[in-house]
Amino acid sequence: MQRERMDSSMLLRDRVCIVTGAASLRGIGYATAELFAEHGARIVVADLAMDARTAADIRSSIDGKLDQPAAFHAVRCDIGSPADCAGLIDEVAAKFGQVDCLVNCAAVVKSQSFLAIEEMDYDFVVDVNLKGAFNLCRSAVDHFVGRKGGVIVNVASVAAQRGGGMVGGAHYAASKGGVISLTKAIAREYGPSGVRANVVCPSMTETGMIDGMTEERFQEIVSAIPMRRAAKPRDIAGACLFLASDLSAYVTGATIDVNGGSHIH
Repeated sequence: MQRERMDSSMLLRDRVCIVTGAASLRGIGYATAELFAEHGARIVVADLAMDARTAADIRSSIDGKLDQPAAFHAVRCDIGSPADCAGLIDEVAAKFGQVDCLVNCAAVVKSQSFLAIEEMDYDFVVDVNLKGAFNLCRSAVDHFVGRKGGVIVNVASVAAQRGGGMVGGAHYAASKGGVISLTKAIAREYGPSGVRANVVCPSMTETGMIDGMTEERFQEIVSAIPMRRAAKPRDIAGACLFLASDLSAYVTGATIDVNGGSHIH
C-alpha cells in the first residue's frame, strides 16, 4: 500500500523528458532533471559540454538523490545546429520509444552595455538563446505532432519582461523576449495537435551565471526582492515540473514568473 501511494504521487511516471543545458550540477537544467527523476521520469540530459565524465557525474548525483538507479541517458548536443537537435530527438525516440517533454534550459549570457555590443556578441547570444530554442522546438514539435501530444517548457528570463536584467545585456533580453514569443506561437499553432508550450521566467538564480558578481552587488539586489533572497535552481525546476505534468493540462501559451516578487506586473 505504501508503495502504491508513493507511485501515485509521481507526476511524470515513465514519461520521457529531455532537459537541455543540464551539464552543470549547479544549474537549473540539472535541478530540473533531478526533480523530474524524483517524479518517475525517464531523463535525458543534453548539453554542448556533455562528455562521459560529465554524464557520469550527473548520473551519480541523481542516483544518489533517488537512492536507486534512474532511467537516464546523456547526449552531447549543439542546439545551434538543426541537425544536432533533430538527431537528439531521433536518438531519444529510438532509445525510449517516444519523447513526451522537452525542457529547454540551455542559454548563454553576456553582461554588456548596449553600445558595447558588437555584431559577433549579438550573433552569439541570439544564436544560442533564440535560434537554439527554435531548433529544439522545431524538432520536438515534429515528433509531438506525429504522436498527437507533447509538452514544451522553455526557460526565458525576467530580463525579457523588464527590459534587461541584473546580469545580461540588451542582446540577452531580446533573445529571451524572442523565446517567449516563439513559445506562444507554438502553443497557438499546435494546440489542436495536442502540443502544449509554456515559458518559465526566472529572476536572479544562484547558478554559475552570477559567479562574477560581488557580494555587495548580490546583497543590493536581494534587498530589493520582496522575498529577500535569490532563487535556488530547484525553485525554477518546480515550475517546470508543474508545466510538464498533467497538473497543467489546460495551460498553454502561458508565462510563469518565478522571481520572488522582484517583477510584479
